[in-house]
Amino acid sequence: MEFYNNFLTVINSNHETMMLFRLFLAAAFGGIVGLERGSGDRPAGFRTHILVCVGSALFMLVSIYGFDGIVNVTPGGQDLGSRRDTARIAAQVVSGIGFLGAGTIMHEGLTVKGLTTAASLWIISAIGLAVGSGMYILSAGATLMTLITLVVFNNWDKRFAASTRTDRSYVKVDVVNEPESITQVSSYLTENGINIKSLAVKKDKKNGRLQLDIYIKVNNKTEAREIIRGLHKLDVVLSSQDDI
Repeated sequence: MEFYNNFLTVINSNHETMMLFRLFLAAAFGGIVGLERGSGDRPAGFRTHILVCVGSALFMLVSIYGFDGIVNVTPGGQDLGSRRDTARIAAQVVSGIGFLGAGTIMHEGLTVKGLTTAASLWIISAIGLAVGSGMYILSAGATLMTLITLVVFNNWDKRFAASTRTDRSYVKVDVVNEPESITQVSSYLTENGINIKSLAVKKDKKNGRLQLDIYIKVNNKTEAREIIRGLHKLDVVLSSQDDI
């Protein structure tokens, strides 16, 4: 704690240095969350999260310090600068971020797959506001909680959903990185009576393949298991796992 206090003393010793530090910290926090979103080819990834977080921090800094040199005096001699609302500009970020969030949801079409990305943009804007106001520990904790939610809880959420719904299951398929791979897999499942509820695509650049996360709705799990095993007969399929 002593080191933290000494660090803040050094940072706050110069006004411009303090504001630049907050912007760079906001960029770091936004980048951390953006890396996770970008790894899954989401509509808003690494750069988008950085820009949102830095922009939110900048709005907060302008809202707090942007009018320090301006003194508004009424004809009666009353100083209005001392009564200004420092949260007025920053408050617009809360409503303004909704445009980006709506865009990420609409980008996914009718599958409503952009909700988590929209929520991550919303929380990253709040983190940016917190950094801009100097709440370093709070913003770091919020970033950590966001990252845990997106990374650690991701597979748990899918497997829990699959185990609690008797008619829905989760299938993971690795295919070759070719445009027709997704079409062949989805067509095969549909032709064999498997109802695909949603399909998410991730690029595995290290192995040069695509990872398909598929939620399916089935009536007969035994029959569905046999159909999914038949995926290996497709030339584009490298491996598959299922929770049926």
